[in-house]
Order: sequence, then structure tokens, then C-alpha cells
Amino acid sequence: MDNSSQADAAATATAEYDRLIARHHAMRLRRQLLAPASPSGSGPGVGDHGHGGCAGYDGAGDQYLIRRDLELIAPLSELIDHLYAVMFRRRPYLRPLFPASMEFQQAHLERIFHHLVDHLHQPAELDRTLRQLGRDHRKLGVRPVHYEAFEEALCAALRDRAGERWTEELEAAWVRMLRFAVGAMVAGADSALTEPPYWHAVVTGHERRRPDLAVLRVRTGEPYPYRAGQYGTVEHPALPHTWRQYSMGCAPRGDNELEFHVRRTGPGGVSAALVGHTAVGDRLRLGPPRGGLLPDGDTRDLLLVAGGTGLAPMKAIVEQQALHRPPGRKVHLFVGARDRSDLYDWRALSELVLHKPWLSLTPVTAGRLADTVAAAGDWREHLACVSGPAGMIASVRAELLAVGLPLTRVRFDQPLRS
Repeated sequence: MDNSSQADAAATATAEYDRLIARHHAMRLRRQLLAPASPSGSGPGVGDHGHGGCAGYDGAGDQYLIRRDLELIAPLSELIDHLYAVMFRRRPYLRPLFPASMEFQQAHLERIFHHLVDHLHQPAELDRTLRQLGRDHRKLGVRPVHYEAFEEALCAALRDRAGERWTEELEAAWVRMLRFAVGAMVAGADSALTEPPYWHAVVTGHERRRPDLAVLRVRTGEPYPYRAGQYGTVEHPALPHTWRQYSMGCAPRGDNELEFHVRRTGPGGVSAALVGHTAVGDRLRLGPPRGGLLPDGDTRDLLLVAGGTGLAPMKAIVEQQALHRPPGRKVHLFVGARDRSDLYDWRALSELVLHKPWLSLTPVTAGRLADTVAAAGDWREHLACVSGPAGMIASVRAELLAVGLPLTRVRFDQPLRS
């Protein structure tokens, strides 16, 4: 099959899958609308799907059992390799739901497993996180039957990894943890029935600001309900079922146009496709907006610190403040870069600061960004928002805490990109 035929086949399959998801979404919404209300009027909960909820779940007990025997199945990366191999061998029809390269997916699942085990003693808090994860998984076409296949594969992988040291007690603890997680995720997905699983978007602008960096503008066919400081997931047609997180680089606009700042982080990934293989007129898909650097109702002065493409959400926040700023609020924006040429959006920032006495803009191209920020003023009464590389975020947070800014007022998001 030539490249053209493969592309046509992929496009047809994607269109059919989109129609299937839309049909399933409509059917589930219709069932919820026609179903009688629960006595409390709160709708279905975690336990309504046969997986149990956080009420009565002994997460601390399972946490103890799993940690006690973790060395039997460690490392988790090999357990996950085995899990997917079993699942795809027994149910090959599930393989097309996953990206061609499983490396990022496997690393993501490993982080989820670690998070589950580390927080099982706090099931109520974990339940909130898992509900959000369930809402996000709707764009992947995940259904309850897929979780059943996952559980079956997990049990097989646990037995194979533990070998003669496998015990029913160990497997039961893992299954209870998984069913608790699945119950919360399914409930989260059901709670978002009125929200589309994804939005179609057309590329309206693509500017290469550096060889490895592009600023994209896209327009959705219907409003994309995000707030300044949030991020969304993006799927490129060249990499079906591969979603990566990018912050919106502008405040919400009436024309449904959004902006993304994308730096290529490696060959062959979504970032490489967006930077080097995307043009005006191309179509992307956007997952629901998530995160939130700027909390509602807080009117303190703002300290915004950005490094690299972490500038995107800060630019959106500044634009939003220009439209709706609490009276008297001052905004201080620090932008870290390796050199002047790395300030890829400086022209837009310079225009943004014009005629805004409440906004100060400080580029930092020499020295350590965290040290410069900490020494530039008294930030103890501010609300700080930090975005950029993980190391930069950690150093800025540490310095701000050292000069007296409470941890609860240092906010950050770290979208996963590749």
C-alpha cells in the first residue's frame, strides 16, 4: 500500500472512530437524561459501576500489602511491559486505541501506578484526581470493558513477574486498588457527558520563531471553554491516539482562536510534528482544558515567572488581566531565557506592556532566574505563578519559600510534552 492509500485508510478509520465516539456519547447522554434522578439529586457516584468508591475502602491496608511485596514484581516498568504484551496478545483489537510508540504511554502508566500506591492512604483525595483522569480518558475512546481487559492483563502480569512467590493476597490488593481507581475514573467520565471528548481545530497560523520552536494559532469550530493559565491536550493527525499537553498562549477570544507555543523536544513526537510538519489549514484535535495557574477570587498582586515556552500561560494571564483586572492589582512578569535570541515572543510582550502602568516586564538572560526574582522585591503578599522546565520551577519555588512566600501561594503546572 502506497503512502497515499495508507493516509486515506487512516483518515477513513479516524472518521469512523469519531462517529462511533459521537454516537456512544449521545447514547450515554440520552440514558442519563431519561434515567430517574437519585434521591439526593447528585447523579451517579463511584460505586454505581460495580467498582466501589472511597467510602469503606481500606486504602492504607492495600498500600501496606503492595509496598511490602513490591520487590516481587519490580521494576514497575517491566510489569507494565508485560501487562501490555498480555493485553494486546489476548485482545488485539485494543491495539489500535493506543499510539504506535508505547514508550510515553508506558512511562505515563508507571507514574500513575506510583501515584496510586503513594496516595492510597488518602482515598478521598485520590478519588478527585482519578475522576479528572477519567474525564480526560474520554478523548481516547476508553470504555468500561477496556478496564476489564486491563485488569485481566494486570493479574496475568503480576503472576508472571512474581513467579513462585506470587500470592492471592498480593493480587487481591492490586485488584482492589485498580477497581477503586477504575470506579472513580468511570464516575468522572460519566460526570462529563455534556462536555465533548475533544474539539476539532484548524491551523490558522504557524510561525517558526526558532529552528526548534513554533507559535501556532488554531481555531475551533465551537467555543473551547478554557481560562487563562490552563493547558489542553493536542493530537496531530500524523500520530493518532498520541496526545500531548500544551498551555494556551492567549486569553479566551470571541473568534474561537487559540495560540500554542511549541518547542521540539525530540524526533518523531507530537512536538516535532507540530513544529516541523504542520501548516495553515491542517486539522488538529484538542482535548478538554485542564489545570489552572490562576485561582478564581484571589485579588492579590501577581508575580509571574516563565522559562522557555512556559511563557505561554503567563502571556494568557497578562492578556486576561488587561481585560478583567481587580482594581489596584499590579502584575510583575519575569521571563527567563538563555540569551536575547531565546526571547522568541519579545515583540508581542513589548506591545503587551505598552500603556499598562500596572504591568512590569523583566527579561532575565544572565544569572540564575530564581535568584534574580527573589532579589527583585518583597513578594510575601503576592500570588506567584511559575511555568517552565521542571528544574526552573523547583529552584524558583525554593527561593520564593526562602524569602517568606507561603507554599500555598506558589502555583505551577507542568504539562507533559514530547
